[in-house]
Amino acid sequence: MILKIAWRNIWRNRRRTLITAASIFFAVLFAVTIEAMNRGIFDKMINDSVSFYTGYVQVTHKGYWDERFLDNSFELSPDLVTTIKATSGVNDLAPRLESFALASYKKITKSALVVGIAPQKEAALTGLDKRVVTGTYLTKEDEAVLVGEGLAEKLKLGVGDTIVLISQGYRGVNAAGKYPIKGIVSFGAPDMSATMVYMPLKVAQWFYGAPNLVTTAVLDINDKNAAELALSSLMSTLDTASAYDVLSWQKMMPELMEMKDLKESSNVITVFILYFIVSFGILGVILMMTKERQREFGVLISIGMKRSKLALITWIETIFLGLLGAFVGIAVAYGLMYYLSINPIVVTGDMAETYAKFGIEAKLPASTDVDIFYTQGIIVVCITTVLALYPCLQIWKMKPIDAMRA
Repeated sequence: MILKIAWRNIWRNRRRTLITAASIFFAVLFAVTIEAMNRGIFDKMINDSVSFYTGYVQVTHKGYWDERFLDNSFELSPDLVTTIKATSGVNDLAPRLESFALASYKKITKSALVVGIAPQKEAALTGLDKRVVTGTYLTKEDEAVLVGEGLAEKLKLGVGDTIVLISQGYRGVNAAGKYPIKGIVSFGAPDMSATMVYMPLKVAQWFYGAPNLVTTAVLDINDKNAAELALSSLMSTLDTASAYDVLSWQKMMPELMEMKDLKESSNVITVFILYFIVSFGILGVILMMTKERQREFGVLISIGMKRSKLALITWIETIFLGLLGAFVGIAVAYGLMYYLSINPIVVTGDMAETYAKFGIEAKLPASTDVDIFYTQGIIVVCITTVLALYPCLQIWKMKPIDAMRA
């Protein structure tokens, strides 16, 4: 009966109801928009960063990440490939053999990171073939290399020239070779552009004297949620105690995690300020509503209605208004965020150029993760629930005669 009375009461004055619900609606809408945009932008930054080179998950020899030497390479056996590919969330894997070498052309010598790759798998994982700005992409039959744009400028070489590579191979063997330049690749990120040399995996294994060995197997995974599942599954199926390490993107890119923590900290401050402003907005509406109904409360108490029951009905009315505003706010916010997730905001100008330099697409999408919507809705309803105690306190200490004269 109390719920029925409370529900009917909020519709006795539709204008007041709509004003109160609207204030809560905008509170939910603003809170969800801030959280969804921040999470969407950061998720895209993670996705673009990992697809740039590292991938979400890598399998390496035990200890390779701490001591990145060729002696810590391992054989990617058919059984190991089958086990990794059978893991839920893993589409494929791209093997790499990585080590540093001296790259020389004529009288100029620079250090370079020489990476042996499976060309087609690498193209599918990182889109390396789309970064070729001069020349053509590699095939697995080639005995040629791709060179980063920055390194090519330092060595003053171009497509068709021959680069000389000198290094130390597997277990200390001498590594030396001459390779024609088949293409120049551009990464935007200056560090990568100035050091990278790609060659087919078989050629790299011959160069380093490491037949059938790789240093990393980069897993092709769609998103970070699938990566978490794949990481957990591989940790239990592979011998991670003595043979392999399964590395997550968080471990491979700690600077990205630091940026995420910093962003979340600033986001907490922003949302706290928003809630502070919103709380005053909702409190203002409740104060107005309480003042308008002061005479009504006085009459009800004077004719014998218990203060406790009247306070409870008023409190439930405010809760109903909070739920109404929250539900509408969540529905509208979800529709808006879904649209922005499909049609992200396009960044232009200097900021777009900055994004491009780091291999990040200059778009700002929104996230549609469900927890964003119900979490913000619950928080705003909780704020409303606490603020709804104000009219209850007014009813409890109200003097009916004074209230009816107001």
